[in-house]
Amino acid sequence: MIKMKFFLKNKYSILVYVGLSIILVGCKSDGEVIEQPEKIYYDQAQFRMNNRNFFGAIESLEAIETRYPFGKYAEQAQVELIYAYFMNAETEAAHSAAEKFIRLHPRHPNIDYAYFMKGLSSYTRDRDMIIRFTDTDISNRDISGAKESFAELNEFIIRFPDSQYVTYAKQRNIYLRNMIAKNELAAADYYLKIGAYVGALRRANYVVENIPNSSENYRALKILETCYKELGYSDLLDDIKKLIKINYPNESNESISSRNWTWNFLDRPKRSE
Repeated sequence: MIKMKFFLKNKYSILVYVGLSIILVGCKSDGEVIEQPEKIYYDQAQFRMNNRNFFGAIESLEAIETRYPFGKYAEQAQVELIYAYFMNAETEAAHSAAEKFIRLHPRHPNIDYAYFMKGLSSYTRDRDMIIRFTDTDISNRDISGAKESFAELNEFIIRFPDSQYVTYAKQRNIYLRNMIAKNELAAADYYLKIGAYVGALRRANYVVENIPNSSENYRALKILETCYKELGYSDLLDDIKKLIKINYPNESNESISSRNWTWNFLDRPKRSE
C-alpha cells in the first residue's frame, strides 16, 4: 500500500509538471515554439529535395499544408509542392497543385511559376508516347496533353511577358507546335496510304491554317498537292504548286514519305530558388 501511494503521488507530480511546462511554453511571447514544428517540416522538405528524395519531400510539404494552413511556410510549401510532384513524376498532382495555388494566391510573387508549371505538367502527361511515328495506324493516338500544354503556356507567356521562365516556355511551345502539326500529318499519311484523300486533305489543311510557322508546313503543302492531284482538283493543284514554289524555292521534289521526321524532348527546367 505504501509503494502504491508513492507511485500515485509521483505519477501525479509528473502530470502536474508536464501540464505546467505546456502552460509556460504557451505563454512565451516570442511565438518561436509555435512556429518551430512547422520550420522543422520545411527544413526537412528542403533536405529531402536537395537529396532528390521527392517522395519524402512531398510528405513533409503536405504535412505543412495540412497542419499549418496559415503558417509562415504555408504558401511557400504549396509552391514547392508543385515542383516536388512534378519531379516525382506525379504530373496530374502537379497540375492540380498549380491550379489550386493560382486560385488561392492570384497575387503571389511566384504566381508566374505556378502558371508555367501548370502548362509544363500538361505536356509531360504525354512524355511516354512513342517519339517517332511509324507506318502503323496512329489516327487514334492522343496528344491532348500537348495541345492543352500549348494553350496553357501561351496563356502564361501573354500574362507574364517579363517572367524569367518565358524564354523556356517559348522554346517548349515551338516544340509542341511542331509535335501537334506532326501528329496531324502522321494521320494524313495514314489516310493517304488507304486512299482516303479527303481525310488527308482535312488534316493537312488544318496544319496550314491553324498551326502556322511549324516545321511541318512544307510537308503539309505537299500532302495537299497529292490530294488535289488524286481528287482531280486541277485549279487548286495549280495554286498549291505556285504556293510551294514561291515559299520553298530551294526544296527538292523528294517524296514526303521518305523523310525522317523526328524530334527530341527538351530538358526539364531548373527549380526556381
